[in-house]
Amino acid sequence: MELHFVRPNSEHIEEYNRILNTCPQIPTSDYAFANVYGWAEKYGLELAMHQDMIWIRQTIPETVYWAPLGDWERHCWSDCEIVPNLESFTRVPEYLALLWEEKYGDTVRIKECREHWDYIYNVRELIELRGNRFHKKKNLLKQFLKKYDYEYSPMGPECVEEVLEMQEEWLRWFEEHNPSAALEAENNAITRVLQQFDQIDGLIGGTIRVDGKVIAYTVAEPVSDESVVIHFEKGNTAYKGVYQAINQMFLEQQASDFEYVNREQDLGEEGLRKAKLSYNPAFMLKKFEATFQNARTE
Repeated sequence: MELHFVRPNSEHIEEYNRILNTCPQIPTSDYAFANVYGWAEKYGLELAMHQDMIWIRQTIPETVYWAPLGDWERHCWSDCEIVPNLESFTRVPEYLALLWEEKYGDTVRIKECREHWDYIYNVRELIELRGNRFHKKKNLLKQFLKKYDYEYSPMGPECVEEVLEMQEEWLRWFEEHNPSAALEAENNAITRVLQQFDQIDGLIGGTIRVDGKVIAYTVAEPVSDESVVIHFEKGNTAYKGVYQAINQMFLEQQASDFEYVNREQDLGEEGLRKAKLSYNPAFMLKKFEATFQNARTE
């Protein structure tokens, strides 16, 4: 069976999310639609929808397939010629990796990818910041609340241009200290998502203003009834405690109905890993690579 791949666009959102919601595991951050759409140019991402499954192909810097999405338990893997013929998959959620091991046995090799594991936190804990585990975070938040005359507001299409201006300022400042091609790629992904803020179903966010100027923002997306993913979060570090503030305020005012918040992976960066661990994750969503040997199940 040949799959017909196309670049993701707003016309795919409804069907994409319908199929995503049939996955028997909380979706990992990679598969939230805003993530796929935002990074489509950087990685040459393409979608194919077939038999109530979504197939994702990455074409840059080389062709590699992401895990298929759908009701993995109900899918008839024994009659599925697509999976073994594609040979190699990345970002495979643990639930699917274990299922493939059961179905395909020795014909599939599964390898952990620690750098892609998602950090999952308890929303209530990050709102309340109680106990010694969160002492430093709570102290920085208190300093911000005491020092600045701030205003928190939910993000809407009407303030996207302001947020994009703040993002450009953040990028210029950060490039002076840590120039990298990765920053430009992320900036492009942020811009793509923000420009479609009112088109990507379910997308939410928040801003903090001081003296009427946006100094921090967050962009997030629900991926299930119990989990929301933080895609982008930026703050002007001239304001001490700004990251603790945007994190806590967004969760308290717009995400308190969710049990978990997914703050994505660390990509193997030591500093980023340390920062994510400092927020005391409740658990990790593990991901794997899967390599097939062109074999089918019996």
